[in-house]
Amino acid sequence: MALADITERLRAAERAAGRTEGSVTLIAVSKVQPAERVQAVLDQGHRVFGENYVQEAAGKWPAWRDHYGPLQLHMIGPLQTNKAKVAVDLFDAIHTLDRPSLAQKLASLGQARGSLPQLFVQVNTGEEPQKAGVLPGELEVFLRDCRTMDLSPVGLMCIPPEDQDSTPHFAMLARMAADHGLTGLSMGMSGDFEAAVAHGATHIRVGSAIFGARTYA
Repeated sequence: MALADITERLRAAERAAGRTEGSVTLIAVSKVQPAERVQAVLDQGHRVFGENYVQEAAGKWPAWRDHYGPLQLHMIGPLQTNKAKVAVDLFDAIHTLDRPSLAQKLASLGQARGSLPQLFVQVNTGEEPQKAGVLPGELEVFLRDCRTMDLSPVGLMCIPPEDQDSTPHFAMLARMAADHGLTGLSMGMSGDFEAAVAHGATHIRVGSAIFGARTYA
């Protein structure tokens, strides 16, 4: 029932924000989850999933795509430049474009392939030194450089600091997206996605609330 519960909470958040029902994409974050849990959610009809690790995703999703048919797979974890080629062939969207070297690699792959997954720029809204993401003050230049390379990001993504209220970070990300003509907002997780929806999230990322707690080896 977890997927149904989260979906109903999302629909209620959309209504409360005066948004069209179904306008926010629920990304079920399936990283490090046992296969039977992910298949249970697939069996319920959900078709949008998020993964953090290229190698893990490559080991399980091609077979599930063959079995279940079309689905969307979103890369929501840090992307190493040397894994970018596999990532662009596997994922429908990459939410973690966060540095010039990755932009250059993706631009090169895009020129060779003729297409790329949807791209979101990760913004380090809390300016945390240990966290990936473009700093807010550097976003304008980064986006300009991406566009110079013929990359066309569709939106922004953030992961607010764990020890802070997420709401100001969601509001900041929404303002930055609007300032730069971007419509996608990847923000909000299990504990705060209603607030993200209220501030315009187009994609929310929910994992353990759907699948149960993760067990890391």
